[in-house]
Amino acid sequence: ACQAASIVPMIEPEVLLDGNHSVERSEEVHEATLRTTYEALARYNVSLEHLILKTSMVVSGKDNPRQAGVDEVAERTVRILKRTVPAAQPGIVFLSGGQSDEAATAHLNAMAAMPGLPWPLTFSYSRALQNPALKAWRGQSGNVAAAQKAFHHRARMNALAAQGKWRTELERQAA
Repeated sequence: ACQAASIVPMIEPEVLLDGNHSVERSEEVHEATLRTTYEALARYNVSLEHLILKTSMVVSGKDNPRQAGVDEVAERTVRILKRTVPAAQPGIVFLSGGQSDEAATAHLNAMAAMPGLPWPLTFSYSRALQNPALKAWRGQSGNVAAAQKAFHHRARMNALAAQGKWRTELERQAA
C-alpha cells in the first residue's frame, strides 16, 4: 500500500536578540509580531490545527547590560503566547536565537513547567544543539565519538526541558 507523506506547514516569525533592547521592548515586539501573524492567518483562512509555530523567546537584546533572568523570560514569553496564539495551535517550537546552549534549555524548561499551557512547547534548536558537537569535533575524525556524545547530551537535556524536568544539577551530572 502506498501512503502519502504528511506535510505540516511551519510559520517562523522570529524576533532577533541582536541589539541592546530591553526585555520589555522585546515583549512588545514579540506580541505585535505574533498578533499580526495570526491576524493574517485568519484573514487567509489558514487551518491552525495543521500548522506549527516556530518562534523565538522574549529575551533582552544581547548587548543590553540587564539580561532578563530565566523566570522573567519564561513569564514574558508565555504571557505573549497566551495573548496571541489560539489554543487550536497544536504546538509551539522555539528557536534558540543565539542564546547560550544552557540558557535556551533553562528558558524552555521554565516555560514547559508552567501550568495551564494550552499547547505543548518544545525546541527546534540548531545552534544550541550543534555548537557543543562542533566544538568537540573540531573537524578531526578522532573526535567524532566526543561530538556525538555532546550532541546526544544536548538533545537529551532539551527533551527533558520540553517536559519541564530539566535541572542544572542533571546537566552537570550527565555531562
